[in-house]
Amino acid sequence: MKKIFLSIALVSMTFALAQKKEIAAAVKAIDAGDVAATNTQIAAAEAAMGGKTYLLEPSLQEQYYYAKGLALLKSGKNAEGATYLAKMSDLGKSKIYAGKDASKNKVYFVGKADADQSGIQGLKEETYTTTLTGKIGNTINPLIEAANKTAMEAYNAKNYTAAAPKFKEVYDLLKAGGQDNKQYLYYSGLNYALADKRAEAINVYNELINSGYTGVNTTYVAKNKKTGAVDSLDKTSWDLYKKMGESSDYTDFKTETSPSIERELFETNAALLIEDGRNDEALAFIDKGLKKFPSSAKLSELQGTAYFKSGKMDEFITNLKTQITKNPSDANNWYNLGVLQSKDPATVNDAVASYKKATELKPGFAQAWQNLTYLTMGDDAKAIDDYNAAKKAGKTEAANKIIEARRLRLAAALPYAEKWYENDQNSVDAVSLLKGLYLSNKKEAKFQEFKTKEAAMKAAGK
Repeated sequence: MKKIFLSIALVSMTFALAQKKEIAAAVKAIDAGDVAATNTQIAAAEAAMGGKTYLLEPSLQEQYYYAKGLALLKSGKNAEGATYLAKMSDLGKSKIYAGKDASKNKVYFVGKADADQSGIQGLKEETYTTTLTGKIGNTINPLIEAANKTAMEAYNAKNYTAAAPKFKEVYDLLKAGGQDNKQYLYYSGLNYALADKRAEAINVYNELINSGYTGVNTTYVAKNKKTGAVDSLDKTSWDLYKKMGESSDYTDFKTETSPSIERELFETNAALLIEDGRNDEALAFIDKGLKKFPSSAKLSELQGTAYFKSGKMDEFITNLKTQITKNPSDANNWYNLGVLQSKDPATVNDAVASYKKATELKPGFAQAWQNLTYLTMGDDAKAIDDYNAAKKAGKTEAANKIIEARRLRLAAALPYAEKWYENDQNSVDAVSLLKGLYLSNKKEAKFQEFKTKEAAMKAAGK
């Protein structure tokens, strides 16, 4: 008997027909309310697909999402079901990129991002009109109301961990019904951030930013002649009533437009990436943000933080100098610049100037006064060692010069140390240092005062 070989094209067609049959059966089962049969048919289709939904033509993708999503909803898995149903909306609103892969399989990618990620060349742009969205309204409307109520209650109770996925559920359910209201997606991202769920928040913020969401929203209001109340209207009704003039039931037509939050989205997402330790990703993202919002001091500051945490010190210093040029009155930037300059012996004088500028702008900047104190003192332990070595070697003149230079440095450091203590009186380090400086500068009364302070603070465990 001759062996029969099926071509790759025929095998692919056989799989496609099987999936089509199984998905059609799943739709029929879920419409009949048979969740078990739906799950059986969906499982069979998924086993054949292997996660490659792009092998299904758009109409089959919609049927698959419809049956799968409703089955999950009817099983009480609302959030997961909403996610699948929302994909139906994407099919109708996104471009479909169709073509064939290397194995000659027909492929259908929803949206340019997925198409580009596939690496397949020569895909043709198509559109698809959904047919099943209208069938899910009665099912999802009460779920939307319930999910929104739960989300708001959790948010008001500051239970951000519970609120975040619920707002996402509201967004997905609305999207499934044809209303792509990204304000709820924003609420989800905001609550994930407040709950310190950084990875989830980043995913949501990336989705918002990549979609071009700005938060700008125009509301249409008019005064009801009968009730005197100001009503919110949809744009079509607002336009119609306004054109009706005196015969209209409304007067005082006004529009209100909310400000853009796009810059806030970039700044928050950049901060989240840095907090999550994704510094290289943050730098690439911040570069994108600064091209869009070059005047954002927050993004510039975050760029410096990402450079610092990545160990890119040269870039960090350049960034600080740029920030100082843009905003010379920011004491923190002067302080940070001083920290870096102090690490290089060649720029110690520059560091002193930077710290002084920081304290000039922010007189209560205890850390700047502290660093200025130590920088002015220099390496005191080394000075003492050098003095002892010179004295032991019989180099009296050299020893005297070393000790005199030390005395001048300690005298110069004293007022800075006093400012440090003035602004941080709970610092035992400041008290101990001042005790020593008063002794070195022969201020006996102050030495005794701070010796007593130091003993009391150590006894109290400070």
